[in-house]
Amino acid sequence: MSALYLVSVVAVSFREWEWISQAAAEWFPLPIQRLPPLPIPGLAYDSKRNQYQSVEIMRMLNKHVTQDGSRILGITDVDLSIPMLSFLFGQAQLDGPVAVVSLCRLRQEFYGLPAQDNLLRERLTKEVLHEMGHTFGLVHCSEQSCAMSLSTHIGMVDGKTEQYCSRCGLQLARRFASSDGGI
Repeated sequence: MSALYLVSVVAVSFREWEWISQAAAEWFPLPIQRLPPLPIPGLAYDSKRNQYQSVEIMRMLNKHVTQDGSRILGITDVDLSIPMLSFLFGQAQLDGPVAVVSLCRLRQEFYGLPAQDNLLRERLTKEVLHEMGHTFGLVHCSEQSCAMSLSTHIGMVDGKTEQYCSRCGLQLARRFASSDGGI
């Protein structure tokens, strides 16, 4: 039976796990299981950029995926990037099993501002929905308030809602209603 596996790549707080678990349970009708924390792979660190390459983290996560249609979501606190972009809030395999979300740039403290737990919860929920949506075949949405809209800066994350638009929500619902359980 397929499941959604949640795993921290470096420490994630209890309240952050609660937020992630609530968002996942609300939108994805799969059993949710937490895996033991994983270390950041040594190859992920890019010393020239002082960031971590998300592809290396995703490769590591992929080794923990079962072949039953399960998904794995890694949550980290390190700053992510890929060679062609200066940073990422997260990354996922389109219609594949692996996604990763970083808390780093979702935190107000990154921008030199005081912490705001409610804002962090909202941002994290939006990014979890976004990256997990990709694993279930959703592409970037043109509706800016949809969780699936592209975010190239934190203001765009803040402009989203903590849900999918009707089109993306329907596509996801159809995916789960299909005969094979949507996976």
